[in-house]
Amino acid sequence: MNHQGRKTYQGRDRRSAWLLAASLGLVGLTGAGAAQAQLEDFEVMDNPAEAEKPFEGTAELGYNKISGNSDSESLRASADMTWFRAPWSYSLKLAARNASDDDETSAEEYLVAGRTRYNLSRENYLFGLARWDKDRFSGYDSQSTLAGGYGRQLLSGPPHSLAVEVGPGVRHDEYEDGGSDNVGLLYAGLDYDWQFSDTSKFSQSLATEASDENIIGRSETALTVAMNDALALKVSYEVEFNDNPPPGASSQTDTYTGVSLVYDM
Repeated sequence: MNHQGRKTYQGRDRRSAWLLAASLGLVGLTGAGAAQAQLEDFEVMDNPAEAEKPFEGTAELGYNKISGNSDSESLRASADMTWFRAPWSYSLKLAARNASDDDETSAEEYLVAGRTRYNLSRENYLFGLARWDKDRFSGYDSQSTLAGGYGRQLLSGPPHSLAVEVGPGVRHDEYEDGGSDNVGLLYAGLDYDWQFSDTSKFSQSLATEASDENIIGRSETALTVAMNDALALKVSYEVEFNDNPPPGASSQTDTYTGVSLVYDM
């Protein structure tokens, strides 16, 4: 069923938009007696060819609070888990984010996502993904996406790792006023890591869902610094863009800058 409130957007010219994200600097301080940690301990890798153990996982938590002339606080929590059984790997991600200004909620989002990967060779693979996202201020009640296709491991680090993937998909959009849409889409993704020291890594991920209805782009730029064998600090900058959002959306572009503590499971 087509959503009636979106008809006014159908004549809009399609914008060409790419997201440029800048990394933020971070200095990691460790105690004099702490062992030097390898950063791959903190990154959930989904390539079965590079797996050293059957399971890897991380949990991430970030909290900020400002008080005084204005009161604001934000909380972010997530967990990433990957299971390996060569040539397969299976990943699960759970995430939640909440923010408020002067006791009024300004951001609220929940995410559940799963991925699977099958290596055809060390460089070539097939992938499948499922994603459910509920963002209170996006104009959608929820979005559910299924996609699959072909991926290519262009670089296998360290120090540099780069993978790209593309394939068809479908998305079910539930709108906050009760309407819904089913749309076909083309999915494309990119993941890049640069481990420039034993304890520091820069990462960049991009994902795009292009359909006749709209173009949705997501970007995360991050710098992660290991403090010891179990903990790391992460500074991240995220952007989500929708060139044709529903009428109830607060804006076309959402950005999030955060500092969080990452725990190796």
